[in-house]
Amino acid sequence: MGKRKILFLCTGNSCRSQMAEGFAHQMGWDAYSAGTKPEIDVNPFAIKVMSEIDIDISNHIPQSVNEYLDKNFSIIATVCNNAHETCPVFTGSSKHQIHHSFEDPANAIGSDEEITEVYRRIRNEILNWMLKLTGEFY
Repeated sequence: MGKRKILFLCTGNSCRSQMAEGFAHQMGWDAYSAGTKPEIDVNPFAIKVMSEIDIDISNHIPQSVNEYLDKNFSIIATVCNNAHETCPVFTGSSKHQIHHSFEDPANAIGSDEEITEVYRRIRNEILNWMLKLTGEFY
């Protein structure tokens, strides 16, 4: 049957959806991510905490959800409430649309180490969710 195809949606496509895409690739998915209002670059803290566990997302580029509206996916997963509420209509097909809101680590304040800790926590939450998702749907 080939790899299951998944699209992660967020607002900026610079943190949560990028980390989820990185995990999904590692777990064997055909994975993509996009944002309703994409940022210019992937957040450096997201790159850092993923590299700590040997997943390189430094070459990822935030994409607009508009690029994927006519594509077919096994799963479209929103990872923040804003993307869930403002998600456009897809003309492609998807077997499942799921939602799990993660705290936005880009809102973290404090020293670099304190901010990094927030990113690590969100990274680990996304990892646990992806392991569950892979068990359910892959």
